[in-house]
Amino acid sequence: MDLGLAGKNVIVMGGASNIGRAISLLFAEEKANVLVGDWDDKQAEKTAADITNLGVKGIAAKTDVTNWDSVQDTVQKGLGEFGSIDILVNNAGWAMDRLFVDKPRSEWEQEVSINFWGVINGIKAVIDHMIERKQGSIISIGSDAGRMGEYREAVYAGCKGGVIALTKAVARENGRYGIRLNVVCPGLTPGKIDECGDKSLWRGEEAQIFTPEAQERAKKAYPLRKLGTPEDIANAVVFLASKRAGHITGQTLSVSGGYTMM
Repeated sequence: MDLGLAGKNVIVMGGASNIGRAISLLFAEEKANVLVGDWDDKQAEKTAADITNLGVKGIAAKTDVTNWDSVQDTVQKGLGEFGSIDILVNNAGWAMDRLFVDKPRSEWEQEVSINFWGVINGIKAVIDHMIERKQGSIISIGSDAGRMGEYREAVYAGCKGGVIALTKAVARENGRYGIRLNVVCPGLTPGKIDECGDKSLWRGEEAQIFTPEAQERAKKAYPLRKLGTPEDIANAVVFLASKRAGHITGQTLSVSGGYTMM
């Protein structure tokens, strides 16, 4: 199936490791050019090099999605290198599993800054360009936590619920310009350590919670009795970005083995 992505220009925020890396590489396999925006510049450069090896243009930009100037600089770099931006993927995310009453305010603030403000910043940085061109696709990575609430993820869940509502509202406002916005919600998707940079969530304290034994227990909560892979999420994102999904906007798709069925 031709997805019509050859020659398209893509920015993947948080595109260096795990789900973001899989998304970046799959776009490249579809012959799209990809800018990898990530605060882990070393890993972003590695992923960009792997993209280039697939025969398309891969570039990296150190990006702090919580910082408006940094996001603007990344988008401007993409415009300078590619000439246009067709697709934005807001993938940067962060969480620390703790009960709401046990979490320090600093963790709440980081979750809100990365998971919600990061998406707002990304959308705002590309939307005027897309309006001018009367085309564009924006996919944001949500979470099933944002659809149903999740134990030990209260503020994170609230942010992801906000991403879903934000996406619907911006999709309603800008559909007349040919701009589509959708959300993909993963379930638990463990990172492949050899494909995650040193700054990845999956190399930190959070990853230590999900031991192999814990992952086996978690599988029992999923109707398909398995956890997702980064490639599972990438498949959905790339489809929604493509011309094959040209009549889909304002939607939320769970790619989570049936964890939620909403």
